[in-house]
Amino acid sequence: MKNEETLLAQLIQSFKILPGIGEKSAQRMAFYLLEKNREGGNNLAKLISTSMEQIRNCSTCRNLTEEVECEICSNEKRDKNLLCVVENPTDVIAIESSGSFKGKYFVLMGRLSPIDGITPENLGIPMLIERINNSDIKEIIIATSPTVEGDATSFYINDQIKDETVLVSRIAYGVPMGGELEYVDNTTLSRAIQGRRKLD
Repeated sequence: MKNEETLLAQLIQSFKILPGIGEKSAQRMAFYLLEKNREGGNNLAKLISTSMEQIRNCSTCRNLTEEVECEICSNEKRDKNLLCVVENPTDVIAIESSGSFKGKYFVLMGRLSPIDGITPENLGIPMLIERINNSDIKEIIIATSPTVEGDATSFYINDQIKDETVLVSRIAYGVPMGGELEYVDNTTLSRAIQGRRKLD
């Protein structure tokens, strides 16, 4: 589009701020809303505006919420002795969907990356350590991603926890259910072997 100052060009460019959206996808989205769903576009615009103003970080776990404290942190039925540390709010959704965890969370909003200038302070790690020291937490499950940065983040958090009565564990990574070993990559297979456990 030649004139980058037109409203249409600006609308298309605005969609490109989303991850994985290039020029063609942005054009399709903009034209779809303008040609076929203006009502939906207006509703989307209002929701985005309201969300940007009202959604914030939970004062306890840093997850996204409209309230001062999120629904999980304020739920007295959750196990307050068990804390799962994750990288992003999407990780909370994934774990909650599994129905396998009934404790509380702490959301880092990223992982350590000195090259990108992401420090422990950016991730709220001092806040996490203070929370551990001033609570009845008995176990920390570190659920960062199986990457160099994810591993570095988990090791750093573990090093910062001085209370020896607190058990620090890391989620296991391995072969997916229904997976064939011959198709599993070497790193995943290596982690699966290292993280093996006794059969009950």
